[in-house]
Amino acid sequence: MSAFEHASRATKGARSYQEDTALFWSGPEVAHSERAANGDGATVLAVLADGMGGHAGGALASRMACETFVKAYAGQDGSNRERLVEALTAANQAIADTVDADPMLAGMGSTLVGVAFGAEGIEWVSVGDSPLMLYRRGEIALLNEDHSLAPELDRLVAAGAISPEDAKRDPRRHMLRSAVTGDDIDLVDLSRRPLRIEPGDYIILASDGLQTLEPAEIERIVAAYAEDGAVAVANALIRAVEGLKDPHQDNATVIAVRSVPQPAHETAAAERTDGGRTEDR
Repeated sequence: MSAFEHASRATKGARSYQEDTALFWSGPEVAHSERAANGDGATVLAVLADGMGGHAGGALASRMACETFVKAYAGQDGSNRERLVEALTAANQAIADTVDADPMLAGMGSTLVGVAFGAEGIEWVSVGDSPLMLYRRGEIALLNEDHSLAPELDRLVAAGAISPEDAKRDPRRHMLRSAVTGDDIDLVDLSRRPLRIEPGDYIILASDGLQTLEPAEIERIVAAYAEDGAVAVANALIRAVEGLKDPHQDNATVIAVRSVPQPAHETAAAERTDGGRTEDR
């Protein structure tokens, strides 16, 4: 059996305000629900949103998206996949209702990445460019799609149409092709099946401000602090962003989640409590 250790850290960067929101929810013991018997349901939900729309609008949008997402997920039945989709729909509707009530907030929105940790592994839904990464055995892999223009510019580089330097400097690089704004969502990345998590794995959710660091540097930092736990990893990543002193640094937020084996005596206690049934926690 596994448990999930987590930590969240953030920096405003060069900005005077924070538009990122990160929430971590521990649900009821799914061993006592019908969903658990079918391998569905999650004991843990992590969600991160990067707001847009100025100081007030962006902060409100990201907070509303996260809070509504968690509440909707917790209140739904069905598979993780169905609950993640319903939670995203609820978050989008909450922003639509808020803009309808206060037209001055028109233009506010948010990226969103939500991850459910269950007995079968992790499942996720994401909109925008907030990366979801898996660290396993010394390597980092991006799990979700990037809904900014960055992938399109990188494809032009691969085709020889523009240089890597021009692609990196292009002011359109961070323009979003999809976001949670209350309108129809153009692009949604939804996991096709649960991804098994192994002891020692890290799941990293982040706002795009973390991408001031190169992927190889993110990988190096997580590897260096992996044995020290989720708090050490989250702290080290944010320290590295701040250490670059980029004059244009965006808000950067990280949620680090580590799968850790549950001690044998806790496993035995859980089996007694659950009538002999066990699950990943």
